[in-house]
Amino acid sequence: MIGRLRGEILVKQAPHLLLEVNGVGYELEAPMSTFYDLPEVGQQTVLFTHLAVREDAHTLYGFARESDRALFRALLKVNGVGAKMALAILSGMSADEFTCCVQADDAAALTRLPGIGKKTAERLIIEMRDRLDKLESTGVTMPAGGGFAPKADNPVADAVGALMALGYKAPDASRMVRAVESDGLGSEEIIRAALKATVN
Repeated sequence: MIGRLRGEILVKQAPHLLLEVNGVGYELEAPMSTFYDLPEVGQQTVLFTHLAVREDAHTLYGFARESDRALFRALLKVNGVGAKMALAILSGMSADEFTCCVQADDAAALTRLPGIGKKTAERLIIEMRDRLDKLESTGVTMPAGGGFAPKADNPVADAVGALMALGYKAPDASRMVRAVESDGLGSEEIIRAALKATVN
């Protein structure tokens, strides 16, 4: 099992990463919460990882914080939640905000995330309440309360593509990005603003 990687970022195009570790390039998928904390391409970083093995693919997921990986793994155990939905949850709100939603029974906030309907939101709240308590009891500190496309010099298009990769439909992703004042912003800043506006 690959649990942690330290290496140089070669490609950073949300939600995909390419990390070189001792001459080996590891392809990873990561939530936007991790992208916000990453250094620039060419810099060194450390990521906690989760390897998902299926019949048709081996996918490596990377996280800036161990608590994010623990939450991701807990989400995967919820009936009906797969890796794509877990990434969307961690991209659309912080672990702190998710914890608050679960503790406050705030299903409405969860339904604003892509792919989460009312029933899924209610199931997340019911099943994750106990799981969050177990994560804390095991010593994990939870907050209180595919391939790579060539890099383009178009942060707006990159932002739309990243939102679509997170589960938003193309028209919705375009509308979210258009609603943000994007002049002078990089793709990650546009994505952060678009997701924040959706959750608020």
